[in-house]
Amino acid sequence: MDTRISVIDKRLSNIKNVISVASGKGGVGKSLIASSLALILSKKGYKVGLLDLDLYGPSSHIILGVKNVLPEEEKGIIPPKVNNICFMSIVYFTEDKPSPFRGIDVSNIIIELLAITQWGRLDYLVIDMPPGIGDETLDVIRLIKKSRFLVVTTPSKVSMAAVGKLLTLLKELKLPIVGVVENMKMNNSGYVKNIVSKERIRYLGSIPFDTKIEEAIGDPLRLYKTSFMKKLEDIVLSNNIING
Repeated sequence: MDTRISVIDKRLSNIKNVISVASGKGGVGKSLIASSLALILSKKGYKVGLLDLDLYGPSSHIILGVKNVLPEEEKGIIPPKVNNICFMSIVYFTEDKPSPFRGIDVSNIIIELLAITQWGRLDYLVIDMPPGIGDETLDVIRLIKKSRFLVVTTPSKVSMAAVGKLLTLLKELKLPIVGVVENMKMNNSGYVKNIVSKERIRYLGSIPFDTKIEEAIGDPLRLYKTSFMKKLEDIVLSNNIING
């Protein structure tokens, strides 16, 4: 048995809430929602951590404008604070270079990141999940036992087909699903809401496509002022996603 797995439980023992932001498909704004959710929680006064577990395409550091900071070593790795968020990512070790990980290497990296990271006491740990339902996602489900899942989709039928598989998996495993957020919505279609409701999963709301969001990437102060962030905050508060 890998002794690191027992260490993971200890590392996470002082975290009250874990919210994993997931999607069955890349390109739906999962990382943006995960990073923005962490910012919202921090602004509300909570102690927050953000863990980017998208090993092939990490982007939370770009969204938050993370520069010139590195973790400290002390009986493990202590994540640096970025915008008052404890932030951990594979980019600290890959220097944002291409990361052609394969097979068992992926599981080892996820286990290692979870085992070495000293989060301390947190009210919330937000996890930017790997896209899809491959080994990376299954590893996170296996290793982090108290996570709730916030699922992100777009109005696209292709996106919703992939997200539907993820929702089926989570339901079969009887894992807690916070609900589904529909991102980048451009019309009044009820397509996603109808599908999610038929699956008896909470449809949390939609976020209209924001043409100004790209200009705010890398600058959290500007991000706070976008209609995207305001709508996400409304969704978080109106659906009682924050429970302390």
